[in-house]
Amino acid sequence: MGFLTEGKPLPWEQAKKYADHIRNHGINQFLSIYNKTKDRDKDYLLWGDEIEYMVIAYDDESKNAKLSLRISDILHKLQKEVEETVKNGEVAEISWHPEFAAYMIEGIPGIPYGNTLKSLLRVEQNMKLRRATASKHLNQNESIITLSNFPRFGCSDQFLEPHHEPFGPKLKSAFLPDEVLNPHIKHQTVNDGLRSRRGTDVTVNIPIFHDKKSPNLFPECEKALPDHIYLDSISQNLFPECEKALPDHIYLDSIVFGGGCCCLQVTIQACNIREARKLYDQLAVLGPIMLALTASTPIWRGHLSEMDCRWFVLSKCADERTKEERGLEPLKNDRFVINRSRCDTIAYYISLDKTLKSEYNDSNSVYDRNIYQKLIDNGVDEILARHVSYLFIRDPLIVYEDSLYQDDESSSHHFENIQSTNWQTVRFKPPPLNSNIGWRIEFRCMEVQITDFENAAFVIFMILLTRIILSYDLNFYIPISKVDENMANAYKRDALNTEKFWFRRNIFANYDGVEDEFEKMTINEIVNGKSNEFPGLINIIFQYLESMNIDIETRNHLEKYLEFIGMRASGKIQTAATWIRNFVRSHPNYKHDSIVSQEINYDLIKMVEEIQKGQIKAPELLSDFKIQ
Repeated sequence: MGFLTEGKPLPWEQAKKYADHIRNHGINQFLSIYNKTKDRDKDYLLWGDEIEYMVIAYDDESKNAKLSLRISDILHKLQKEVEETVKNGEVAEISWHPEFAAYMIEGIPGIPYGNTLKSLLRVEQNMKLRRATASKHLNQNESIITLSNFPRFGCSDQFLEPHHEPFGPKLKSAFLPDEVLNPHIKHQTVNDGLRSRRGTDVTVNIPIFHDKKSPNLFPECEKALPDHIYLDSISQNLFPECEKALPDHIYLDSIVFGGGCCCLQVTIQACNIREARKLYDQLAVLGPIMLALTASTPIWRGHLSEMDCRWFVLSKCADERTKEERGLEPLKNDRFVINRSRCDTIAYYISLDKTLKSEYNDSNSVYDRNIYQKLIDNGVDEILARHVSYLFIRDPLIVYEDSLYQDDESSSHHFENIQSTNWQTVRFKPPPLNSNIGWRIEFRCMEVQITDFENAAFVIFMILLTRIILSYDLNFYIPISKVDENMANAYKRDALNTEKFWFRRNIFANYDGVEDEFEKMTINEIVNGKSNEFPGLINIIFQYLESMNIDIETRNHLEKYLEFIGMRASGKIQTAATWIRNFVRSHPNYKHDSIVSQEINYDLIKMVEEIQKGQIKAPELLSDFKIQ
């Protein structure tokens, strides 16, 4: 969830009155940080990963796998364990944090990884340690797994342990009870802020996958309700927003459908602000590519869909734009028509690199011109000023009554309030006040994978990509509009093998004409190369490793992870989304009707757990790579 401090939050109707106050002081705080750290240089490469987990409770007798709402108790024990370790003068190898949903937990390395290639070998070990450590605090019928979303989340039967009924006063969801939201006041308030600011309930429609015997499952809006029951006079009053459900689509109506998904993220500390700005731009182009490579979300509310990734749902669920801001009504009460959700691809490139041409920033995103001018007047360059003034067109979602008035030279609370609730595919992160942490980039869009081996492989791949970007001064620039187009294609079913993505023809050169610089390529071509036309990212990484003086053991380990990435990109092994889809469709009880039943879901989750533990081989997913 990013930076959200403790305190007493104001209800939205009161909080929105302070939006300008928080924006103004947030910009003052940014200027203070910027002026103190803009010349900071020679920071070491430090980095870390974040994995979000969900806890499952099994009812073996009824063959039901459910989400456990016992996370608060588990998290308390894990954090106490960390405190005891630190108190004893030892280094805590893991840090644990709450997440948006009450069945989720986030685990990260206790200390950042270093700037040596050998440090990459610690990634999988630490991930295994996280899973083993959390498992010690589970009940006998529980397990901790890494799936992007729970396949039957929001179904009409019992998918929670303990069970709760939907349509509470907080979420007002036809499918989810309020208890799935993390009980901490900050998460409750963010939910309230998103819903209240938007003025309407969350509306997400995902096209359903049509199998051999799939009926027209949702021909009328009432079919989107739990158990597909028709509305009567009572339920018609309970669900007045039902007309939002589209025929032939899976309808979702709560922020938790998006915020309750698990992901894999990487944060990298750069040497200085210039390096961080370059990485921000280049990684933004790679966002859709990595999303399609890590696709793991083919099921929503118990139905197979035509999408393989969570990002579309996440973007829709976090979209708090009003009707005026979405261009559905003339501007009267709001300031801007905004062309993208608060959770989306980036709006602007920000590097000062000479290879960044003005034509690449072609998304026509608005920005606050008053804030922009204030930043310019205080020494911020035009490119970075536009990025920050774009972020600050947003209102704060949570306002703490006891921290409204701060010293802008010693606090960054108001800046982080808005900065950290812009949930873009990549985040540019200034140094925290009074710390030894430098300028950082957070890569946010990858889907979490089933095994620690896969998650480690993608983290290592991303870190090695940052090394070749900087070492060889690579240029991935394409227009932002093409990045948006790539993202729209990355969601699609089996996009890895069926879609092409805009990418630069020559990543070592800077052409004069924008139109001739890029073409559509398959992900296999982007990652593994295209005969003599395009070298492939993995081959450049191997070239980089050849130039480094590394020991045989380290090289062999890294080659194993890179071989896996290459095989995934080529389609020789499946994405988790394809593997899950095939598991469902080959299940003996599947009726080829797109419905993932309780028993199919139970068998799927059990299989995922056994694969994670290395008890069952899954060659379609992992080839012959060993899971220990």
